Amino acid sequence: MPDTSARTPVSVRLLAGLDRRGWLGLGLVALIAWVLVPMAHLMLPEGHPLHVSTYLITLIGKIVCYAVVAVAMDLIWGFGGILSLGHGLFFALGGYSFGMYLMRQIGREGSYQSDLPDFMVFLDWKELPWYWGGSDNFAWALLLAVALPGAVAWVFGFFAFRSRIKGVYFSIITQALTYAAMLLFFRNETGFGGNNGFTDFKRILGYSITAPETRLVLFGLSVALLLGTIVLGKSLIASRFGRVLMAIRDAESRVMFIGYNPLHYKLFIWTLSAMLCGLAGALYVPQVGIINPSEMSVANSIEIAIWCAVGGRGTLIGPVFGAGIVNLSKSWFTVSFPEYWLFFLGALFILVTLFLPQGVMGLWARLRQPAAPKAGTAETPATAQGAQS
Repeated sequence: MPDTSARTPVSVRLLAGLDRRGWLGLGLVALIAWVLVPMAHLMLPEGHPLHVSTYLITLIGKIVCYAVVAVAMDLIWGFGGILSLGHGLFFALGGYSFGMYLMRQIGREGSYQSDLPDFMVFLDWKELPWYWGGSDNFAWALLLAVALPGAVAWVFGFFAFRSRIKGVYFSIITQALTYAAMLLFFRNETGFGGNNGFTDFKRILGYSITAPETRLVLFGLSVALLLGTIVLGKSLIASRFGRVLMAIRDAESRVMFIGYNPLHYKLFIWTLSAMLCGLAGALYVPQVGIINPSEMSVANSIEIAIWCAVGGRGTLIGPVFGAGIVNLSKSWFTVSFPEYWLFFLGALFILVTLFLPQGVMGLWARLRQPAAPKAGTAETPATAQGAQS
């Protein structure tokens, strides 16, 4: 039977990735995020039980950005079999790229009332470094937030996949790459704020970054990015590309034997995943108000993999729930029992690995299945007919 996917318009293929229930679910999320939440925040007084506070909008917006990273991780790990322990690097690169723009928007409202960022004045810098050129342009900053993580991922992935590095060796190399980048960004002479990073943002596109309307727009854009990532992921996995990618995950040598080159497929999904992380980082920074090298820490990158495992890798929707469960638990634990948070995270990962290998989505699928009849209790058609007579 001839393959007609190449003749199908891209818009049709994107829409075909989800069924009716999936589109209804996304529509419901969009209605809540783009209509109900803004109304509850702007129209209801703070004392009202249905009022959505600024803190809650910022918290959920941050978790939504994390969910985008978790879905991006699922694309490479759940469907491509590529476990990365360095995705925090791509997330941070996107955040730093957009953070440069936010720092330039401060202008002379900084502590030193200079056109240079405060940390540069403190270090006695006389002018902006060459790589800060164009950072005062919104479009350039947004492009850089996508292109820089994509370029780093493409170069790294090309040499790694061409050398057929995979499994635990690939994971260790990504971890080492992220750690090296973190040490580089910690240095003051690199021009990225050193240990403190970027903070004290004032405006974005001329609007106050702390204004309720700005917060709602950033929150809505984060939700839009998450929904778009899910739709894109579903359409890719449902296509011939997705089938080949999953075949590479399960039996790469067999895929090579029948004539496919795994390098192109793995490199594409790896680069796409990094670019999505960069976009999530660009939306994360103005909502949280800070970006520093700690976002590149090894622990953060491992935590991304935990989100995916807890929700259920290979499902796209599962990592969204995994990111929500882990980060909401983190918000509670770090306030109530800050010294026990890492112990809880480790215990959660161990329990999921031992008892829920398919994560929360796997548990939900098992609960929805009808209970199998016990041996010796199933009625045969003859028995049922005799009972009725």
